Amino acid sequence: MPLDYTRPAGRQLHIAVIRKRSSGSHKGSLIVNPGGPGASGVQFVEAAADSFSQLTNNYDLVSFDPRGVGASDPIRCVTSAQLDTYVNANPDPTTPAGIHRLVALSRQFADDCYKRNGRYLAHVGTIDEARDMDVLRNALGDKKLTYYGASYGTYLGAKYAQLFPTRIRAMVLDGALNPAESATNANKIQALGFETDLRDFLTSCANSGHCPLGSTASAATAGLNALIAQIAAHPIDSNGRILGPGELFEGIAAGLYSPSDWPDLWAVLGAAKSGNGAGVLLFADSLTGRNTNGSYNNLIESNTAINCIDRPAPRSVSAYVRSAKAFAKVAPHFGAPIEYGSMSCAFWKVPPVEQLHPVTAPGAPPILVIGTTRDPATPYVWAQQLARQLSSGVLLTYTGDGHTAYIRHDACVDAAVAAYVLDLKPPKPGTVCQ
Repeated sequence: MPLDYTRPAGRQLHIAVIRKRSSGSHKGSLIVNPGGPGASGVQFVEAAADSFSQLTNNYDLVSFDPRGVGASDPIRCVTSAQLDTYVNANPDPTTPAGIHRLVALSRQFADDCYKRNGRYLAHVGTIDEARDMDVLRNALGDKKLTYYGASYGTYLGAKYAQLFPTRIRAMVLDGALNPAESATNANKIQALGFETDLRDFLTSCANSGHCPLGSTASAATAGLNALIAQIAAHPIDSNGRILGPGELFEGIAAGLYSPSDWPDLWAVLGAAKSGNGAGVLLFADSLTGRNTNGSYNNLIESNTAINCIDRPAPRSVSAYVRSAKAFAKVAPHFGAPIEYGSMSCAFWKVPPVEQLHPVTAPGAPPILVIGTTRDPATPYVWAQQLARQLSSGVLLTYTGDGHTAYIRHDACVDAAVAAYVLDLKPPKPGTVCQ
């Protein structure tokens, strides 16, 4: 692919692609993106190809590592030891010293990213990834794109629709982002989404009859708060690795993505109360991309690089401090950490490549947008907003907790997606799967 699409004959970069052939007669390719930004599409297909089995009788399953991600000329900024320090920092500081530490780490991360990658950072935005996906579509021999995007993959899909609305055959956007949302407001809405799911998690734990945090929802909330304070004051040594407030936050967030993980999360939080932090660290590592040997994949680095140039972000530390304090009032467990987690963008050396605007995609066929009503990472309101923005958007609602809807094997959602992708029959507007 061209590094710079304004100079197509200039420097090239390499994109890693994976394909699983269709099991029956070939009708085309289904390109999928698992989200992030920064998640590897190659690893996703290796691990989760069977989740698309109802669609792959006649369609090859294809994915790729977006530019800057995984095996596609990856962005690397710091060492694994530095990433440990970065993740381990208290994400919800309440003192000037704590805030100063986060500022210093964020500034150093941004500086190191530019030192090691330079102007390459200007070419890893989603708008260029969408152009790459159109090159891939053409290379596969498909006249039009058939696509499934989850989470951030919905943003990639929306940007493809912005550029190439008439080259779409079918597009499923599951767990939608709102491309017109400001970075700051997006952080607030996401924090509210996680806070909502956390309440459901704690209620479910209490109702289980064997919740290590408390026997009622209010008691479980108090128990979690006590554990957070305990680990902030006395981090846990787990075989030489320290569970601090940063990993605890990441571990809790990771466990909320799927309700099927909730019982395991209850258990590891109970173990942490008793001084065993190993289970929480495993949850945290699944979200940060830390490997068992202590190395990291480049999820954190590419996620930051892509987010910082996809849309404008505040450039002053005071703006992040002010927003973090405000968000903590409505989302006490997630408001400040999520806002501070974006602070490297205040020091990013490469300006955003796009400004905020809605995506309407006039001329596109029906585009299926799926929203889960209590999705922590991509709250339902974003699916509603994206479906309204798109000239041909069709909203399918899944009632429940957890992130995205399709790959959890709900019969109603599966049937709607299959009818749309295979036969181009979208569900009726307003369809709800319980």
